[in-house]
Amino acid sequence: MTTGTGTIAPDRAGVGAGRDGFARLLRAEWTKFRTVRGWVIGMLAAALLTVLLGLLSAAGSGFSCSGPGGQACKPSAPPVGPGGEAVTDGFYFVRQPLAGDGGITVRVTSLTGLYSPNGAAPAGQGPLAGMRSGTQPWSKAGIIVKESTRQGSAYAAVMVTGSHGVRMQDDYTHDTAGRPGAVSAASPRWLRLTRSGDTLTGAESADGSHWTSLGTAHLAGLPATVQAGLFAASPDYTVTTQNFGGGSTGSGGPTLATARFDHVSLQGTWPGGAWTGDDRGGQADGNLPSAGFRQAGGGFTVSGSGDIAPALPGEGPQSKIEDGLVGAFAGLIAVIVVGAMFITAEYRRGLIRTTLAASPRRGRVLAAKAVVIGSVAFVTGLAAAGVAVTLGQRIARGKGFYVFPVTSLTELRVIAGTAALLAAAAVLALGIGAVLRRSAAAVTAVIVVIALPYVLAVASVLPAGAAEWLLRLTPAAAFAVQQSTPQYPQVIGNYTPAKGYYPLAPWAGFAVLCGWAALALGLAVVLLRRRDA
Repeated sequence: MTTGTGTIAPDRAGVGAGRDGFARLLRAEWTKFRTVRGWVIGMLAAALLTVLLGLLSAAGSGFSCSGPGGQACKPSAPPVGPGGEAVTDGFYFVRQPLAGDGGITVRVTSLTGLYSPNGAAPAGQGPLAGMRSGTQPWSKAGIIVKESTRQGSAYAAVMVTGSHGVRMQDDYTHDTAGRPGAVSAASPRWLRLTRSGDTLTGAESADGSHWTSLGTAHLAGLPATVQAGLFAASPDYTVTTQNFGGGSTGSGGPTLATARFDHVSLQGTWPGGAWTGDDRGGQADGNLPSAGFRQAGGGFTVSGSGDIAPALPGEGPQSKIEDGLVGAFAGLIAVIVVGAMFITAEYRRGLIRTTLAASPRRGRVLAAKAVVIGSVAFVTGLAAAGVAVTLGQRIARGKGFYVFPVTSLTELRVIAGTAALLAAAAVLALGIGAVLRRSAAAVTAVIVVIALPYVLAVASVLPAGAAEWLLRLTPAAAFAVQQSTPQYPQVIGNYTPAKGYYPLAPWAGFAVLCGWAALALGLAVVLLRRRDA
């Protein structure tokens, strides 16, 4: 018969066979995977290791804390900002209520400070004993409009700083740079902050006549009457040392910033009349009673400590959502083994000849294997990471730990990113397995390029600088996708791999692993086409 069928068949072969052929390859590779018991068990083992080791770590953690009279105490939770992040909100506030639209303009003529390099003052001596003159880099003083006096409430501020010039900051995480340089009587800074509805606009000037805009902040839901005025804050003095074996941070003790203001000008309706000064949590322990303000001759001197900034996880009874993923490292090893054996087992048993005979286009065979093993690893990792993160947080809270809050998108990124990390590692193992053709050699090679750099970086084996370079260049950079607390340039911290901070952004680090996987898979395709099966 040479009718319809004879003319249609070539068209199907030329157009549809490409898709149908690859779909058949996918089905064939999936059938291979699910019918080999060892591979299925390996993926189940990866999931169980990820979950069980994470839960065991959470269940085994603990802390001891006793209050006055030996009573049990609970760790204090930092306030939560408008974006759901943990924040530090302590400063000295000289304020009045501002009703409706308006603004405040001031001139800052000096910013000085004191700091303690050796901790709190010795017993029996004054609270300022042993303190030295000097401002911290992020000591700050200026003008602020705040939703309320509640810690964690929305705000916008324009300020001078110890070493970072003029800044505009709002809602703890947003920071905009202005004119650099230190403030002094010879080089004062004029600051202005204006409210129009929910929009706050900041500006600065060197002479009070020519103004430069710093930017705007939109504080959704700002009430009709807000608190506004002058403030001063100074974070604790810290020392960060970098040495062989990682970095360590030690707190030197409290600090105090003192700023002088004059030419205070108010615009709009300020029904309060008199200025009120209070310490908004800058030094709850009372170490620095010198915090306060003085008003004389139209000018103000304001002294304060603390900070208005995002809070960073520190030592003690605190936990992060990625702490529940400590077992993902063991799960990764299991995934690497399965990914490598998905191709090397065919070489060992001679089945690769049958596979390539059934589908001569060798690149498509490898692509089908990559899709199958990557998809299986992703689904496995997604389920395991979701359970580990969710239950890990519950266990940590049940044991009295404070779990740093994150947004739903961040939690989703940590979980899905861990799954993607396992998937990309499986594809990398597949590619290296196709190149080396031997299971032991392939597994060893992948562990060397992923697991070994990670261990060297986070276990404080190498100096922090060398560890950061490892986490930029090697596939271990992908672990950045698990980081839930970002680095903030306006907050001093020990941002090292040993403390869970990575030099690349989460998805940028994951892209490094993808690049290695693509390189290995490309090399495998070239060699597979050139070599005999």
